[in-house]
Amino acid sequence: MTPEKIKLHKHDGNLELTYADGNQVTFSAEFLRIHSPSAEVRGHGPGEEVLQHSKKNVKIVSLQATGHYALLIEFDDGHNTGIYSWSYLQELHDNRDQLWESYLRKLNLAGQTRDPEETIVKFINPS
Repeated sequence: MTPEKIKLHKHDGNLELTYADGNQVTFSAEFLRIHSPSAEVRGHGPGEEVLQHSKKNVKIVSLQATGHYALLIEFDDGHNTGIYSWSYLQELHDNRDQLWESYLRKLNLAGQTRDPEETIVKFINPS
C-alpha cells in the first residue's frame, strides 16, 4: 500500500501517512528509529540486532523518496541508512503494540532506558 500523502510534523517529530481509502497512520520518530531496517540496527542475521536506547527525543530531519516503494529517513542523531519500504511500514503499523512492548522488555533486561538524560544502575546482591 503506497501512501497518497506523507507529512512530517516537525513540532513533535511524527510521521503521518495517509492512504487513498482515508486511513491515516502516525509513527513517532523514536518508534521508527528503534525499528530501522538498516544493518546498523538489525544486523546482518539473526542474533546480530543492536538494541537502540536513549532515542526518546530523536527527531526526523528529512525524508527522501526511494523510487516508488520506500522512504529514506534521516534522524537528528545522524542515522540515515534505513530504507523504509511501504510494506515494512505496514508491518510496523500492524505489529506496533507487540513491537513496542518487546522493545521495552529488552531495554529493561539490558538495563537501558529510552531517555538519554537517565542512567539506570543495577545493584548486584553479593551472596
